[in-house]
Amino acid sequence: MKKKLGFIGLGIMGAPIVRNLLKKGNEVTVFDLNTLAVEMLAKEGAKIATSGKGVALTSDVVITMLPKGRHVQQAIFGEHGVMEGAREGMVIIDMSSVTPVESKEMYELSAKQGVHFLDAPVSGGEPKAIDGSLTIMVGGKEEVFESVKDILGDMGNNIVLVGDSGSGSTAKLANQIIVNLNIAAISEALVFATKAGINVEKMYQAIRGGLAGSTVMDAKIPMILDRNFKAGGRVDINLKDINNVMHTAHELAVPLPLSAQLLEIFYSLKANGMETLDHASIVQHYEKLANVEVSREVR
Repeated sequence: MKKKLGFIGLGIMGAPIVRNLLKKGNEVTVFDLNTLAVEMLAKEGAKIATSGKGVALTSDVVITMLPKGRHVQQAIFGEHGVMEGAREGMVIIDMSSVTPVESKEMYELSAKQGVHFLDAPVSGGEPKAIDGSLTIMVGGKEEVFESVKDILGDMGNNIVLVGDSGSGSTAKLANQIIVNLNIAAISEALVFATKAGINVEKMYQAIRGGLAGSTVMDAKIPMILDRNFKAGGRVDINLKDINNVMHTAHELAVPLPLSAQLLEIFYSLKANGMETLDHASIVQHYEKLANVEVSREVR
């Protein structure tokens, strides 16, 4: 029997996730400050609440997908938040990208009110949110994870309980290091090859089947060659994530020199008004340095 679900946060990722939950036969009550997003999903079968409290009152499981930790904390513990309508045994699944410290704090605050909390950030961006094949990294109690695994399965197809509370958020930050440094490495290589005067598209076809090949390469190089920087993973969101990486790393006394440089690249993109573009636009930072533009044409 399907559980009654609540969902808070209907942005680039949240809205398509809700659509998949509805398609799988779930009853979903939604809330977002963006009333247009709420109304759009209401037309597709979602029920409407006017606050986090309202979502909680009609739900067995509440899912949050919000930009920053402070937004999640406000939605759950703030005025008219989830906790005002929560009951003992309810499960909160936070799918936002926040720090492990924030996840653990929310876990402990939830536990004081008899509410279960899982940190379950995702990877795969908008395309995987749309087709329901997200990778989901989960932190929390195993029995709670097992009780909602079927719900997570309606959103993704690679679902792993990483460990205790905060483990999912830690895995997500590690993921963001790998993905964004991969894009930076690809960008350097593309600019290098362009400046050398070779056909970049043929180079891509030549190397994608070797050790350099990756899911990131196959997702981002076609976008770069098409000069299509419509956001699937926005610069400002990834800037926030890498800031979280560095903050957590400093707390752990872990030096991350490449991630530190990456953070400066993201701040450069933001300073140039590119914060709403896809993180594939990292290539434009390198293009500016080398005074060249990557394209399908040999120049």
